[in-house]
Amino acid sequence: MGCGEALGWFAGGMPAPRLSRLLEERGRAFKIDQANTKTLLAAGMDAALVQSLRLLPDSAPGGSSACPMEVSKVSALIQARKFELAQPALEKLINRNPQDASLKFALGFVYQQTEQWDAAFDAYSEARDLAPGSSDIHCRLSYVFYRYEDGDNAIAEARTALSLDPKNSDAYRFLGLGFHANQRYAAAINAFAEALVLHPNDAEVYYDMGITLKEKGELQLAIKAYRKAITLDPQMWEAHNNLGMLLHDAGNLTSAVSEYLQAKRIAPSEPGIRYNLGNTYCDKGEYDAAITELNTLFRKHPGWQRGHSCLAKAFMSKKNYKLAIAELRMAILQNPEGATEHRVLGQALLLVKDKEEAIRELKVAVELDPDSALAHHYLGTAFFDEQKLDAAETEFRHAVRLEPSANNHYYLAATLMTEGRYNEALKELESSTRLAPTQTLYQTRKQELLQLMRTSSAR
Repeated sequence: MGCGEALGWFAGGMPAPRLSRLLEERGRAFKIDQANTKTLLAAGMDAALVQSLRLLPDSAPGGSSACPMEVSKVSALIQARKFELAQPALEKLINRNPQDASLKFALGFVYQQTEQWDAAFDAYSEARDLAPGSSDIHCRLSYVFYRYEDGDNAIAEARTALSLDPKNSDAYRFLGLGFHANQRYAAAINAFAEALVLHPNDAEVYYDMGITLKEKGELQLAIKAYRKAITLDPQMWEAHNNLGMLLHDAGNLTSAVSEYLQAKRIAPSEPGIRYNLGNTYCDKGEYDAAITELNTLFRKHPGWQRGHSCLAKAFMSKKNYKLAIAELRMAILQNPEGATEHRVLGQALLLVKDKEEAIRELKVAVELDPDSALAHHYLGTAFFDEQKLDAAETEFRHAVRLEPSANNHYYLAATLMTEGRYNEALKELESSTRLAPTQTLYQTRKQELLQLMRTSSAR
């Protein structure tokens, strides 16, 4: 194998152990002299990989194959994630070398990194036609099918890769992903385990295993898998982020924040990390931090849609109802069927005395979620404030039916008292005092009602 081809496979993201093995099998047809060493390092290869290549036997001892600087420069662009520059440079190289499978493999990788899956499929397919015996190209096709959510073809391509090279750990990894796509989680985990037998320190396999274990419901094992991935590759922001989500779900919010902060340090431009971090700050009640994160998120990514409800909650905690209402309107614009958003907006509107608009939003909340005791409660409150007592009573009775809490009984009692229906109101207050015997408010109102009833009776 010449240096240009080796650089092409490397530019396409072939792992270092895999590239070394491929060169060992096919033979290194270029010298690792001072000039070529400089070119390989400039391409992004680390010194350990270059040294491992130097130790391989030279299959062309009399040759003087120079490593092409053009391919090295393209590889460096890909390593720097400058895909928009790497793509046209690769296309020019391919036009001059249309039979070089490694260059089309690298182009497929560029498309893969920019999530242009149809273009990636075409580039990998052309590479496969030029090098049908390449296990690595079939692995990449398997991954594209996985991203298409086509588990059957992902599995088929991975099995073809394994038939060509049973020792290709990536083939087992992509086989696992194919099983994952088909929700065959036990089979996926077995395939990942086979990959780890061949390549025990593959952080990406542990990461994929974490995803699969989470889907399988084995959350503690998923956490362990993500932690192992991070140990092997501390710069894998995706593992930090996913671990943060699992820790959040487990109620360990402080540790979740720590993982999100690590992820943000590594990948500060990823909007999902900042969204998760802001939401976790909200759940911790650290509203200033939540406001900072989410305001930054929306400023840097104006098209980002999630997080407005959390930001509204933070503003509500600061009694900044105007900004909270604006955020809730944004949340509803993006999710018109969000019953909670309509309900909280109704609550906020009640606080700023916009009763007509509050009633409208709370009616929508009740229509979207008729089993929400809170929505019925606040709609009842809005009707009560407008002295629409029949409507208020109806809503409070719904709230009591759905959630027979002391508070809901109390508000129904207040409505009945206003209507002069003292005996019914007394029954509701007795329920309140029974459910919350230490709450002095209910006891006081009950005594006031009994006094009112005695006074009325005396008349």
